[in-house]
Amino acid sequence: MLLLNNTHDDEWEVLMKPAKRAKVGTEVVFGDGQLKAVVTKELEHGGRMIEFQYDGIFMQILEELGEMPLPPYIKEKLDDPEMYQTVYAKEPGSAAAPTAGFHWTEELLQKVQDKGIKLVYLTLHVGLGTFRPVSEDNVEDHKMHSEFYRLTEEAAATLNEVHQNGGRVIATGTTSIRTLETIATKFNGELKADSGWTEIFIKPGYQWKVLMVSSRISIYQNQL
Repeated sequence: MLLLNNTHDDEWEVLMKPAKRAKVGTEVVFGDGQLKAVVTKELEHGGRMIEFQYDGIFMQILEELGEMPLPPYIKEKLDDPEMYQTVYAKEPGSAAAPTAGFHWTEELLQKVQDKGIKLVYLTLHVGLGTFRPVSEDNVEDHKMHSEFYRLTEEAAATLNEVHQNGGRVIATGTTSIRTLETIATKFNGELKADSGWTEIFIKPGYQWKVLMVSSRISIYQNQL
């Protein structure tokens, strides 16, 4: 059972396998009853809506009973979950880490700032798409899983200032790119403080709205 999105209170959207055995009303028990999950709705492609039942603090129980979900290209189990986090992670919500940012360390980020480059942090909760490869024969038929994003007023103001001064924007990973391009598409090429869900699919022929503009700034994801 892969937890994707906390929709309301103790209700979650999850991916289950084998899903065909998880009919509405099915109860799944973890940790000798420490945590229970009841299927409330069937979704597409193995997705289910689940209501969890427990005593105590949910995230503590989840960390005790669950495991860190890893994308298929990471073959070994991690003994230390912190190895699967970026150094700038702050907000829980992702189904996986934004792996493009793993190479950044506190020391490297400081060296970047010492060179006069501004750092701007944004949020995108990595979703099911990181685990689901393109399986369609025609890439145009592939549908991206929606992911939640947020760009603050402060971040948007810094980005716009850099654009106006003719600088260059550099983004770490598709997570940052999806957020910036989604907002720019929504506001006709402008960057504004915004939050919502993105299903943008960047493929050959895509017309860039932000990252081909020159600016002196690096963008990094801000998430778990």
